[in-house]
Amino acid sequence: MADRDYYEILGVERNASSDELKKAYRRLALKFHPDRNPNDKSAEAQFKEAAEAYAVLSDPGKRERYDRFGREGLGGQPGFSGFDQEVFGDFGDILGNLFGFGNIFGGGRRGPRAGQDLRYDLELTFEQAAAGLEAPIVIPRLDRCATCHGTGASGKDGIKTCATCRGRGQVAFQQGFFTIARTCSSCGGAGKRIVSPCPSCSGRGRVEAETTITVRVPPGIDDGMRLRVSGEGEASANGGPPGDLYVVLHVAAHPVFRRDGAQLHCEIPITFAQAALGTAVRVPLIGGGDEELDVEPGTQSGAVLRLRGKGLPALDRNGRGDLHVTIRVETPRRVSAEQRELLEKLAVLDGKEIGERGIFDRVKDIFN
Repeated sequence: MADRDYYEILGVERNASSDELKKAYRRLALKFHPDRNPNDKSAEAQFKEAAEAYAVLSDPGKRERYDRFGREGLGGQPGFSGFDQEVFGDFGDILGNLFGFGNIFGGGRRGPRAGQDLRYDLELTFEQAAAGLEAPIVIPRLDRCATCHGTGASGKDGIKTCATCRGRGQVAFQQGFFTIARTCSSCGGAGKRIVSPCPSCSGRGRVEAETTITVRVPPGIDDGMRLRVSGEGEASANGGPPGDLYVVLHVAAHPVFRRDGAQLHCEIPITFAQAALGTAVRVPLIGGGDEELDVEPGTQSGAVLRLRGKGLPALDRNGRGDLHVTIRVETPRRVSAEQRELLEKLAVLDGKEIGERGIFDRVKDIFN
């Protein structure tokens, strides 16, 4: 191992790029990692050998010295002596997700994290969803403390560097041939501790509050859609940006209309005489008012007529959908004597007798 060429160990050319080096090391790490080869000293040695080779060749300065002078150019220092956070930041990327190490190779102090996202359920009528609106809503949330500006301390002297990790946010320990870093348990990875809490927020950096914001609901919104309001979630607990607010919309059903995207559908009843002779009907519109629709003579029940541009606003493009009107011919349940007389005359003119058996009855006779 002491004499083998690092490029030979990784199986790459001397002009290999950083991506090629990483791929080669990843392949060898997967093959020889101790977790996959328990109690195999040879695999462990080859894993260390590959790690040493990658440690040198992935560092531009070390690689240049190695290319010019060989191992002697490294000043007698081994290429691999645990996982130095400054040099091996990409080891976590290579191995962390493969063997459950997470972020043990890189890290340092925990950076600011965004605040919690919030959800608000907003109830709308069908007409409100069609027209759009601006709705004021009240959001209970944690806001940044105005007294300490989110630090949680009573002043500049209220925060001290963590003595356990010395401000790094992590503590390192040796495990086998790994130097593993863990989040500092004393400061939770912040690298500092509050020694004099803010009296307004008791050191939390955030306070409970209710905030009223106005949400703009665009015309044509549909049930179950959600709107994202950036920066209106909860404040961060450690100086990061606030979270976002997600407004989930619940649109009530309409007694007359049903929708399919931007297309609207409704049914209009007419009588048999109107269907036979033709008529004009008034169709209600979702925005208010109505429009006249001509029904041609001989229109059958179930026919669909269309009013262009009288549907809902289209969210994904300009314009509006159409209103589709289904014609339903109604049969009267009760008729007056005069109506019956007229219908009987019509049946005679049609060449049919009242009570005449239909085709279904005649087919049954054939099978019987």
